[in-house]
Amino acid sequence: MKNSLHIVVILACLVVTFFLYNKQMGSIPLLLLSIYLFYFGWNLLREGKNNK
Repeated sequence: MKNSLHIVVILACLVVTFFLYNKQMGSIPLLLLSIYLFYFGWNLLREGKNNK
């Protein structure tokens, strides 16, 4: 379930990027995607440190 949620969020950001790219606003969903991936990576690092 968790992996499918990540895939849906990433695909949604990519689809929105394609639609907004023609309106010169394609960087907005890419910024949101980078924030989401940073948060996801931060949680993975924190979980790894807590397991040790």
